[in-house]
Amino acid sequence: MPDDALKAKTARGLVWGLINNSYMQVFNLLIGIVLARALSTADYGLAGEILIFTAIAGNLQDSGFQQALINRRQPTPLDFSSVFWFNVSVSLLLFAILWLCAPLIAAFFKEPSLLWLSRYAFLGFVVSSLSIVPRAILQRQLRVRELAVITLIAMPVSGVVSITLALLGAGPWSLVTQGIVLVACGAALSWRFSGFRPALRFSWKPIREMFAFSCKLLITNIFLTLNNSVFALAFGRFYTKCEVGTYTQADKWDKMGAQLISGMVQSVAQPMFVHVGDDGERLLRAFRKMLRFTSLLSFPAMLGLALCAKPLIIVSVGAKWLPSASLMQMLCVAGAFMPITALYQQFLISRRRSDVYMWNILAQGLLVLALLCAIRYFNVTLPLPLPLRGVSHVGGVQLMVLSYVVTYILWVLLWHRYLCHHIRLTLRHALLDTLPFLLAALAAMAVAWALTRRITDPLLLLAVRIPVAALLYVGIIYISGAHILREAIDYLRHKQPR
Repeated sequence: MPDDALKAKTARGLVWGLINNSYMQVFNLLIGIVLARALSTADYGLAGEILIFTAIAGNLQDSGFQQALINRRQPTPLDFSSVFWFNVSVSLLLFAILWLCAPLIAAFFKEPSLLWLSRYAFLGFVVSSLSIVPRAILQRQLRVRELAVITLIAMPVSGVVSITLALLGAGPWSLVTQGIVLVACGAALSWRFSGFRPALRFSWKPIREMFAFSCKLLITNIFLTLNNSVFALAFGRFYTKCEVGTYTQADKWDKMGAQLISGMVQSVAQPMFVHVGDDGERLLRAFRKMLRFTSLLSFPAMLGLALCAKPLIIVSVGAKWLPSASLMQMLCVAGAFMPITALYQQFLISRRRSDVYMWNILAQGLLVLALLCAIRYFNVTLPLPLPLRGVSHVGGVQLMVLSYVVTYILWVLLWHRYLCHHIRLTLRHALLDTLPFLLAALAAMAVAWALTRRITDPLLLLAVRIPVAALLYVGIIYISGAHILREAIDYLRHKQPR
């Protein structure tokens, strides 16, 4: 694909990716608020007890083939049909196994009602297997607009169905139904937009060729699913319910912000790098431009979220959650680097280095879990060089979060090391592409804090601080002559990017 055409497609994809992820975050929040008011904690608990089974089964039925198809240089109709029938067969096999295991799941949790609820929930990943190939086709073609439209339609439909069932007294069945309707709508619309129709043909050859790549993504995804569950269990074992709740609230807001930018980057990065091909100079230019654009958005968004943490917590969930604000601020620092990490990961996956992706994720997850256990077991505390508000040491949950933040940021250097094997991007050039935006964001947030710190009303503080910080950041970047900002402005004005 020519440079200009690829640039235009990538720009459109980023815009639609931002719209798509913004919509998902906002709509999930609104649906969650309504359902939380209509359902009990017991209803959420029942649905949550089978979540890990559906998550792992979903990883197994995908097996990483969606990304493998995106990476395939010249996929044939036989490749698409073979992957489709393979995924459908695996999902049906898993459904049969889990159907038979449902009594064991109900007995393990001592909840007889889980027998049929879990069997109903397992239908979700059978339905979702129908959309893997059509979505891979849309992503390969950088048709992010169509993927966004799928979300724009599927989420309201599933939300209305779930809320209606909840109001009618369906309890946890309404939560499970939401997921099934969401994937069913997504599958139907992805077939409509992609035009994919499977042929009645199957070959093991493309499955074997792609499995060496996809199995590592499968292992990574299962590890992430299990690691999140083990992390939550360890956290709940080591700390009080109050501390766990405080951390969970902070983590929720951090992930909402970071995934907004990361999702936008991931929607276009891998297929874009695949389209670029193996031209080293072209890859270097494409990666550096994406790195600058990601930094342009990620640093102000996440540091701005940290700046507004306290008033945002008070306005949204109440002053009782205010202790989570300090944890949220620390997590947002790591969250600022999450989209950059996602960009490095997508590049390595596009170069077929799923092995590097897998081992890095495994090592990082195990290290963070080991740090959590060590901090708790040895009751570690860390002296502060400058005491804050009379506190001279940090320990417990705060130290655990701090260790995670430092580990996550330093791990970016390891991702960079592996990327250097594929393109000649020096650490100096990577810093030149990111540090100006980090420094501009820090300066803008510091000035915004100084100008608004005397405002006591949290709602007014948010209304003033957010636009002030945004204007200061854009002003600093514009005055400094950042080319990537001018390209973004040109695109929004419907001009050809320079």
